[in-house]
Amino acid sequence: MKRRTLVAAAGILAIAGSIPLSALAAEKTIVVGVTAGPHAEIMEVVKRIAEKQGMKIRIVEFNDFVQPNAALVAGDLDINSFQHKPYMDQQNEDRGYKLASAAPTITFPLTYYTRKGYKTLADLPQGARVGIPNDPTNANRALHMLEEQGLVRLNPKAGIRATVLDIIDNAKKLRIIELDSAQLPRSLEDLDAAAINASYAEPAGLTPAKDGIAQERPDGPYANILCVRAEDLSKPWVAKFVQCYHSPEVKAFVEKRFNGGMICAW
Repeated sequence: MKRRTLVAAAGILAIAGSIPLSALAAEKTIVVGVTAGPHAEIMEVVKRIAEKQGMKIRIVEFNDFVQPNAALVAGDLDINSFQHKPYMDQQNEDRGYKLASAAPTITFPLTYYTRKGYKTLADLPQGARVGIPNDPTNANRALHMLEEQGLVRLNPKAGIRATVLDIIDNAKKLRIIELDSAQLPRSLEDLDAAAINASYAEPAGLTPAKDGIAQERPDGPYANILCVRAEDLSKPWVAKFVQCYHSPEVKAFVEKRFNGGMICAW
């Protein structure tokens, strides 16, 4: 019995050895987790591109920001696309995950808008009323944009956790007003400028390219990423997947579909 088993195993290895590695890799279906909405739409384009190259992809949609990483760690997913790196890092710290960023994807840029006719943030007058989101992540993003434009200086120790309390220089004495993100478009008439998320700007008829006076850099810390288990980061399929995502076809789709409300981070 043992001899027959060994012979059969040897036969299987011999057959496998005659098949190109690329063909074996093509048999694997890459399971991708995404959140419903833009990430899912983009991944459908990636899937079509990958399939032309012999790469099988199955897309799984989630409706929250917790399960995609839990499923990735559990082995139910091979890769996911929904989060930025600071969120992944926090998940690694809080939950003991060993996740890694494979590549940047898209940025939902925070954009400053105005109804007062200013062309840039630098045009804001002394004592201008500036609205920013009141949640920690987006407040930090809005404040760092003001710092990049030279309007305020933040305590460097605050990093990505900066709040209005970390402003150590405010030459124009800007009045920073923190509001719920959903209220900012409605409050724009009463403010000199406001930092508004793309998801709230579009329904309010605001377009970054046409109406914005400052936009977040696409390669900033809050660019979204493709996330994998750290042990898989150097596997060939990951590089191939990234190549498909970073294709001209995906970039063209993002630019046309989202009209500047979302930008590619590569």
